[in-house]
Amino acid sequence: MLMSAPLYAQDVPTRTPSHCHALADAAPGLEYLHHASLRAVQDETVDLHYISHASFLIRSTGGLNLVTDFTGFIGNTRMIPDVVTMNHAHDTHWTAYPDPAIPHVLPGWGPFGEGVTHRLDLGEVLVRNVSTDIRSQFAGVEENGNSVFVFEIAGLCIGHLGHLHHAPNDEQYAAIGRLDVVMVPVDGGMTLDLPTMISVVKRLRSRIVLPMHWFSGFALEDFLDGIEDEFSVVRVEGSMLNVRRNSLPSQPTVMVLRPQYLRDE
Repeated sequence: MLMSAPLYAQDVPTRTPSHCHALADAAPGLEYLHHASLRAVQDETVDLHYISHASFLIRSTGGLNLVTDFTGFIGNTRMIPDVVTMNHAHDTHWTAYPDPAIPHVLPGWGPFGEGVTHRLDLGEVLVRNVSTDIRSQFAGVEENGNSVFVFEIAGLCIGHLGHLHHAPNDEQYAAIGRLDVVMVPVDGGMTLDLPTMISVVKRLRSRIVLPMHWFSGFALEDFLDGIEDEFSVVRVEGSMLNVRRNSLPSQPTVMVLRPQYLRDE
């Protein structure tokens, strides 16, 4: 298993409770310094940066850096993430050779068909997963081969659907919980067909929806056309978004970010 044991420290930032699930804040966590090339995150704020494809950088006030669907390359930066999550439907969502300096590497799969369970509590951030099935080679099914990762941070629940291949069942929806922000693959075929993915997004009813995993502007526009009857659409144009629980949109909103690799100034 590609995981490292936590190194515990004193005076760890505490996590503002979220409404995703009633989970205890009892586990100790880590103490981190801000990396020189990244600006500090404001109190009770989460910085989100769309890196590429299905990879996002999630940053906390205390200086934690978490990368989703990590492929081994996030740009021309010396920053080493504190946590990376991965899924293995395709090699654009994982790497077999993560930097050994990364403290926590969380694969979204386990032994074939068995899945994996993560609940990594770093004090300021809780990372957990919900297993779903994926299509395997030759049109088969690998049960529990994908993970929806959920990040509870600054009172927010942020979900990343990974390489989702089927609509979650009621038990999986309940395990995911109420997501304030959700990162959604909108390619329209390699993951879920567009009508089914739109129905998933509408059921989750997150305040902020971040499209990802789109291979052309056509796929992105098709998704936006299909969801704008119930969701507002904001074209941020940049790659970054700052999110606070007390300033979430009043109605569900799709925010279109443009991917950009990280680079040190």
